[in-house]
Amino acid sequence: MIEKTRKIPDGKAQRKDWDIVEYREPKYLYFPTADLRCPKGEACVVDGQHVKVGELIGTRHGAFFQQPIHSTVSGKVIGVEKKLHGSGDMVDCLVVENDFKYELHEDCRPRTDEEINDLTKDEFIKIIENSGLAGLGGSGFPTYIKFKTDNKIDYVLANGVECEPFVISDYQIMKHKPERVIQGLMYSMKAMDAPNGIIVIKNKYPELKESFENALRELDPMPNIKVVLTKDYYPAGWEIEVIKKATKIKVPIGKLTSDYGVLVLNVTTLYGIYRAVKRRMPITERYFSVCGNGIKNPTNFNVRIGTSVHDLIEMAGGYKDDKPKVLIVGGPMMGTNLQSDNFFVSKTTTNLIVFNEEEYKEEPCIHCASCVYSCPADLKPAQILQAYKIRDKEALEHLGVSKCIECGMCSYACPAKIHLTETMRQAKRFLKR
Repeated sequence: MIEKTRKIPDGKAQRKDWDIVEYREPKYLYFPTADLRCPKGEACVVDGQHVKVGELIGTRHGAFFQQPIHSTVSGKVIGVEKKLHGSGDMVDCLVVENDFKYELHEDCRPRTDEEINDLTKDEFIKIIENSGLAGLGGSGFPTYIKFKTDNKIDYVLANGVECEPFVISDYQIMKHKPERVIQGLMYSMKAMDAPNGIIVIKNKYPELKESFENALRELDPMPNIKVVLTKDYYPAGWEIEVIKKATKIKVPIGKLTSDYGVLVLNVTTLYGIYRAVKRRMPITERYFSVCGNGIKNPTNFNVRIGTSVHDLIEMAGGYKDDKPKVLIVGGPMMGTNLQSDNFFVSKTTTNLIVFNEEEYKEEPCIHCASCVYSCPADLKPAQILQAYKIRDKEALEHLGVSKCIECGMCSYACPAKIHLTETMRQAKRFLKR
């Protein structure tokens, strides 16, 4: 009997407790002036100019928003270089030569608690906008836009589920900086005048629950924030699943969560909110792992944003052997396959998996319905595949392919090894033409 696939190997059990290698000494840092969400941008510095940590060095432009670019080190701007982005695109990058002094820019000075208490919602939104903060769980969506709603927000949720296999960046933030995550959550609740805060984590991490609850008890007065556990399945971290587990509210696919009184923020994003509000600082560092069976010494790092991943691979001992490798940025379910390791750590990159390449043959569909049973969005990937093959837009719309969240579960569950998730992506793009 075909059953719904929910449990997948996650590769985290041992790695989450490994030591963190603090790598703060890259000679050159790379800052993209464009990315997937912002196809255009420009620098506001010139070659030879000295910059400091947290200093504005450029701006990226999207369709209806812009994102400031900040240096994560002090040093000298030495020009622009084409570099591979974690999204798979080649982009122009500002290059800063590190002087290893890490001088803070003059604007990066802490706010007092009194100043923070006096902030209005509009001021709070402007702070987040100026910090360049984007969804640090990997989405890259500008955070300040989530706050620009007139809907009454009843719940602010801290999403710490991190269900993607191999990725442990959020886990490290929750393990090492729980007080900062809570502070970012409290600031967000204050900005939205939201009475309830909820931190959602997997039930297999009781140590995180204890850590958060201990940190909450030390606050006076204790905020109205609770910790909720969710089962270990995939994709438990999907926004709609998190909301349903934490609040019992069912948000239809394609609807804004704010229409239902809920604001969901990734835990690392909340840490970024703390830095922006309290310290007037953008995100300058992040946890990043190099792992997989194709790397000699899988390693957990804490690195400056802009660091070359090629350098981190060398620090992890390099590739294990001469077998062909598969490089995946992010997780194996929703990550991006790259052809080169010549890229850099951006705000939204969390992980590099190096797999030894394995050959397999794609077989014809056997009509087993594994993809149908396993799809969290209740779609019919096999039927969508057939509709896309004949370019039937009417059928694709009827089958609801636009609701696909590209979680990768259909491809994972398919015994015929059909690239169903990629077909879903192509079908969605086809509908938009």
